[in-house]
This record gives sequence, structure tokens and C-alpha cells, in this order.
Amino acid sequence: MNALLTLWAQWFPELWKGFVLSLQVTAVSLLLGIALGLLLALGVGARGKAIRYPALIIVELGRGAPALILLQYFYFGLPSVNLTLTSFWAAVLALAYCTAAYTSEIIRGGIEAVARGQHEAADVIGLNRVDALRYVILPQALRVALPSLLGFSIMMFQASSLCFTIALPEIVSRASAIGSSTFQYMPVLVLAGLMYAAVCAPASLGVAALERRLAPGVQPAC
Repeated sequence: MNALLTLWAQWFPELWKGFVLSLQVTAVSLLLGIALGLLLALGVGARGKAIRYPALIIVELGRGAPALILLQYFYFGLPSVNLTLTSFWAAVLALAYCTAAYTSEIIRGGIEAVARGQHEAADVIGLNRVDALRYVILPQALRVALPSLLGFSIMMFQASSLCFTIALPEIVSRASAIGSSTFQYMPVLVLAGLMYAAVCAPASLGVAALERRLAPGVQPAC
């Protein structure tokens, strides 16, 4: 056990650098992806076909393509059309697109969960469609969608481990490099897994607690 702890102490600084990079990629991709997901959710719910159908196609393509394929496309595919991205930005854009596609459905579900009476109340007090969304519908919809959005964020942090396939020096890539040089694959991968668990396990418990807290306040759709 002491020998294992000694190895972990030696490897931890290197893995920590990759861990921080994984967090950065996840944070930026979530920031961009959830913002785009909100726009796509509104687009899919729009009345005009010219907006609804393109938004629906973007969403379905993003949900249908595996995150690994998106990573490969943004990093290895785009250079064929003279657009070269660094591994960091290829990872961010690929995961942001995946995030946008899935969170658009989460947000749209939250919008549909808002009671119809809330829409009618917004009309009664004279709010236009934009103001009704901004002040009445979206605040309630996001409250409903928040636990699912947080749960999806945990999944995207875990999915960031796929970025080692595009030469991003995140935690899995660094763990693999350490394993290749020391042939101690099992110990270093266990340490990497524990570092992921140190974030994901408490976050999952927090999401579950938030779901229990918010559930009594959710209003059923009419």
C-alpha cells in the first residue's frame, strides 16, 4: 500500500494538469452548448417552419452523432476544408455541439412543463411573446430543467475523457502516457478514476438532492 501511495504522489501533479484541462474544456463547452441549446429549443418550438425545421435537423444530427465522431470531425475533418483547430478548440466545439443538441430537448421539456395558465396570464397582463418568455416562461422552465442540466453536465465531464483521441493532454491522455512509460497502467488508471469520482460522485448526490428539493414546486402542464 505504501508503494502504491508513493507512486500516486509522484503521478498526481502530472494528472492534476490534465484534470484541470478536462474541467476547462467541460466548462467552456457547457457554457457555449447550453446557450445554443436554449436557442435551438426556442427554434424547435417556433411556429414558422423556416425556423423550426432547420433547428430540428441541427438537434437530431447532434443527438444522432456520437461524441467521439464529432471530436474526430472537428479535429481531423475540418482541415480538409482549410479550417484547422487546436485540439482544445476542436474538443470544445465538438462537445458544445453535443451539449446543445441534448440540452435543447431538456430545455424544451422544461418549457412544455410550464402550466398553460402561465402563458395565458402573460397575455392578460399585456406581455408580448419575447417578454413572456423572458420574464414568465423561461425562469420557470429553467427551474424545472435545472436538475437534468446539471446531471447532463456531469456526463459531459466524463465524456471529456474521449478527448485523448485528438491529442488533447487531458487526464486520460496523461494517465496513458504515464502507463506507457512505467507499465503501471492499473495503478495510474485507478488514480485517474478516483479523480473523476471525486467530482462526479458528490455532484451526482447534489443533483439528486436538488431534484428532491425542486420536485414539490413543479407545476404539471395543463
